[in-house]
Amino acid sequence: MAILEEPIKGVPMVKNYIDGEWVESKGEIIEVVNPVTCEPIAKVGISTKDEIDAAVAAAKEAFPDWRMTPAVTRARYLLRLLQLLEENFENLSRIQTQEHGKTIDESRGETRRGIENVEVACGIPTLMMGDASEDIASGIDEYLIRVPLGVFGIIGPFNFPFMIPLWSAPYAVATGNTIVIKPSSEVPNSQNAIAELVEEAGFPPGVWNVVHGGRTVVNGMLDHPEIEGITFVGSTPTMEEVIYPRCGATGKRVIAQGGAVNVIVIMPDCNVEATIPGLMTSFFGNAGQRCLAGQTLAIVDDKGDFYESFMEKVVAYAKNIIIGNGLDESVQMGPVRDPQKKERILGYIEIGLKEGARLRLDGRNPTIQGDYPDTCFLGPTILENCEPGMRVVNEEIFGPTMSVVRVKDLDAAIKLCNEVPMHNGHAIFTSNGKHARQFQYEVISGNVGINIGIVAPMAFYPFSGMKGSFLGVLHTQGKEAVRFFTESKVCIHRWL
Repeated sequence: MAILEEPIKGVPMVKNYIDGEWVESKGEIIEVVNPVTCEPIAKVGISTKDEIDAAVAAAKEAFPDWRMTPAVTRARYLLRLLQLLEENFENLSRIQTQEHGKTIDESRGETRRGIENVEVACGIPTLMMGDASEDIASGIDEYLIRVPLGVFGIIGPFNFPFMIPLWSAPYAVATGNTIVIKPSSEVPNSQNAIAELVEEAGFPPGVWNVVHGGRTVVNGMLDHPEIEGITFVGSTPTMEEVIYPRCGATGKRVIAQGGAVNVIVIMPDCNVEATIPGLMTSFFGNAGQRCLAGQTLAIVDDKGDFYESFMEKVVAYAKNIIIGNGLDESVQMGPVRDPQKKERILGYIEIGLKEGARLRLDGRNPTIQGDYPDTCFLGPTILENCEPGMRVVNEEIFGPTMSVVRVKDLDAAIKLCNEVPMHNGHAIFTSNGKHARQFQYEVISGNVGINIGIVAPMAFYPFSGMKGSFLGVLHTQGKEAVRFFTESKVCIHRWL
């Protein structure tokens, strides 16, 4: 078994990056644990209110000069960062695997998607252009310019520690704002690795700041009068109960992206051999810890013959997924992030069984490739006999589970999709264009997949979401991010 070299050596202290300086936190110090080995790989501080205030102050002080920096010059900083990210591609990917647990191929995919956002933001001289009209009335001209606002806070989740802050950060600084990033304290190394490259690229001090911590830092961002807006990716309860109302109360603009309970619909006319590998990636990739992961498999079959033959193939694929250390190139699924998340997933499996589901594939005691503790490992788990409304259908599990529902027709499948409480990325597998168009037209989903299991938009399209998966108006990525990080200033001129 060939294991790639681990990039994080020893147990280093992960510092804050404030005003161009690396500063050790004054708060409580906690360990960052590799979920494969359950051994510490770093230490990180849970920063204090004074530390988030210092970062905001630095960002505010840096804003006037950064705003006056021409867009083409700001783009050149991003182009240098882009080059450095490419040069460090493999190391950045391995850091993600070591601190999160995902497979190295999944980390490489995450790195590529993050870099693509930097790449798109390099086009800011064009993306930020306004509009102009001559002679709107006699001798009067009118034009619109997009202006930056100031300091923005970016709150990242644990599941994509490298990529998700990059849905926002490049666009924020490209448009002339300054930023404070709060990564998940479970996986702090990835954002620090980016900040090191930001420093090497020569960004002015205070433009790009990173502060590690927990609720104190988040509350400090939400309450700070000098923060103009927040982008957040995390759970739906936190989005609905904390982020969105607190931003409203303090007058901040906000992009709030929550959880998901995505439904993948299977039509009997699908290309089975092409469909099943896509399902494996959707349901079990990243150990199910994706806001675009499939959670419920809705199979359209009113008789039962197709259902059984299809499920036999699904189970055959799923039970042969290789589980182990994600740095091993042969491994197809790593651990979940920590023991608490594993216990939560196990709890949902028990809930499903009590609600009447039955285990078609039990992943609670997986075979692990290599000599590792089973503390954070789970295998693919398939629950059959599920029904609409069950908790394993309606609540986000965020693990390597598949809840299978059999429905009589496409109308029933769409009804199931639309009745779950979160709508990030529903998808259908079919060879019938009429079915595909009906699904796309009628389904409530921010991102819609047609023969695609993970409906992840490219960086020049918005990462959308609907209902319980999103609160706000504009989204991260692409042109919508540019709109979010700027205000429209309309100027009307008459010269006498």
